[in-house]
Amino acid sequence: MQGKRGWNVLGFLLTLALGWLVRGLAHWVSKEGAMELTLAVVLALVALFLASAIKIVREYERGVIFRLGRLVGAKGPGLFLIIPIVDKMVKVDLRTITLDVPPQEVITRDNVPVNVNAVVYFRVMDPQAAVVEVLDFIEATRQISMTTLRSVLGKAELDEILSAREKLNRELQEIIDEHTDPWGIKVITVEIKDVKIPTDMQRAIARQAEAERERRAKIINAEGELQAAEKLREAAEIMQRSAGALQLRYLQTLVEIATENATTVVFPVPIDLLTALRPPGKE
Repeated sequence: MQGKRGWNVLGFLLTLALGWLVRGLAHWVSKEGAMELTLAVVLALVALFLASAIKIVREYERGVIFRLGRLVGAKGPGLFLIIPIVDKMVKVDLRTITLDVPPQEVITRDNVPVNVNAVVYFRVMDPQAAVVEVLDFIEATRQISMTTLRSVLGKAELDEILSAREKLNRELQEIIDEHTDPWGIKVITVEIKDVKIPTDMQRAIARQAEAERERRAKIINAEGELQAAEKLREAAEIMQRSAGALQLRYLQTLVEIATENATTVVFPVPIDLLTALRPPGKE
C-alpha cells in the first residue's frame, strides 16, 4: 500500500510539473504558437487512443474481452475496437498443441515397474472457458495426463502394455478428454511413446521368447515326422499291393548309389528278386 501511495504522489507531481511546463510555453509563445501546440497535443492523444483501441488477431487466434473485470465475449479473427483502460484482451491460440508427458514410473497389475512417457494432442474449442475456467489450461492438461497415464497403465499387465497400445491409447484419450471438456479443451489423440522395463525383466522376456521359439520348432518338427510317417505308410501299402513295385524301388536305389563316388557298395538283395530272375521250371 505504501508503494502504491508513493507512485500516486509521484504521478501527481509529474502531472503538475507537466502542466506548469505547458503553461510556461503557452505564456512565452504567441497565440498562433499556443494553438499549434494544443493541436499537436490533441493529435498525439488521439493517436495514442487509437493505438490502444485497435486490436488485430490472426486467423488461428481469438481475443477474450473483459470490460471492467466482467467477461464480454471472444472476438476475432481480424480487426476490431476495444475501449482503452476499460477493456482488457487475452489472446488464445486455437491451433493444435503438442504436449509431451514426462516419463512416469508405473507398477503394472502383474507387479512389474516400468517407465512410460506419452504425447497428447489437443486444441482449444471454447476460448472463453479456457481463460475463465482454469488458470493455465496447458499445465492443467499436462497434470491430468500424467495422473491418468499412471492410473490406466497401473491396471494393465506388461504384455498388454507392449501389445495392446491402441486400446490403451483410446482409453487414455477418452478419460483425459472427459476431464478437460469443462475447460473448453478437445483432446484429439493420446499416444504412448516409449515403455522402458528393467534389465533383468528384459532378460526374462528374452528367455521366454527363446523358449517359445524352441517349443514351436519342436512342434513343427514333430508334425513333419508325423506327416512323413503317414506318407511312408501309404507308400508301403501301395508297394504291398504290387509284386514288382518293391523290386523296381531296389533297382532305382542302385542307380542312385552308382552315381556317387563310392568304391564299395553294400546293398541287400531280397530272395524274391533272385527267384524272379531264375529260368522257368527251375527251383
